[in-house]
Amino acid sequence: MQRIASGDFLMGSNKYYPDERPVHSRHVAAFEIDVAPVTNLEFAAFVNTTGYVTIAERLLDPADYPHADIADLVPGALVFRPTNGPVDLRDWRQWWDWVPDACWKAPAGPGSSVNDRPQHPVVQIAFEDATNYAAWVGKRLPTEAEWEFAARGGLDGARFAWGDHPDTDTLRGNHWQGDFPYRNTGASGWFGTSPVGTFAPNPFGLVDMIGNVWEWTSDYYSFQHVPPSTTSPVDAGGRHSLLASAESGSSIPRRVLKGGSHLCAPEYCLRYRPAARSPQAEDTATTHIGFRCARSVTA
Repeated sequence: MQRIASGDFLMGSNKYYPDERPVHSRHVAAFEIDVAPVTNLEFAAFVNTTGYVTIAERLLDPADYPHADIADLVPGALVFRPTNGPVDLRDWRQWWDWVPDACWKAPAGPGSSVNDRPQHPVVQIAFEDATNYAAWVGKRLPTEAEWEFAARGGLDGARFAWGDHPDTDTLRGNHWQGDFPYRNTGASGWFGTSPVGTFAPNPFGLVDMIGNVWEWTSDYYSFQHVPPSTTSPVDAGGRHSLLASAESGSSIPRRVLKGGSHLCAPEYCLRYRPAARSPQAEDTATTHIGFRCARSVTA
């Protein structure tokens, strides 16, 4: 882990997506954060020791999906499938498939494996999976503010983790190369996830804070930032925040994902930036969601 000293920074952005607004000053107490996302090898050790079964490996509860066909409520997860050519980027269902039996050890479904990818970040991880692993190692998930502060590496207010300009000359992270979602030329030779640490660390010594996989944080999602000074005690992690985070028509809370992934492309998802954020239902696992852990420290 890397210790991050306490400090203040400008959180959010007013230049890109609406839910990154408003930019505001945020204080972060000192904490520690994993240098890299949790890998397949590390998660396998957790499963082998505890017998833990991930969300993607469990039967779905009909009460959570009242309009679904009971035959579809089987273990599985979302898997990215490239399209055959250009498509309407407003319809994500064209490149995501629900695949029965897809899970962390078979991320693309039956026949796939992580045996040859021990140092790749583990994927197909739902929120509960990440929090259970974190508890097992005596840690927790980072808050959104901690995560963004760490990802910025001291470059307060910069658009990207490395400065204000895109990484067109020197690739700084694993994000989509080519034309999304049908032509992928590979990020430094990698298609999909890459081994942690393939790309250079940020000024805090942290790798893969940008790209590779989206990472869970502990924060409930809200459409825009609500600075702590204007947040009521109930809203700050209480029942109201939990219910308000859910997508319309759903009772499943959503948490904030940070960092972007190997599927982020400028024409579709310019979210491989520290300020970027994405809502994700707690029960969802995909081929581009992983996590890293954090830990509080004394002054």
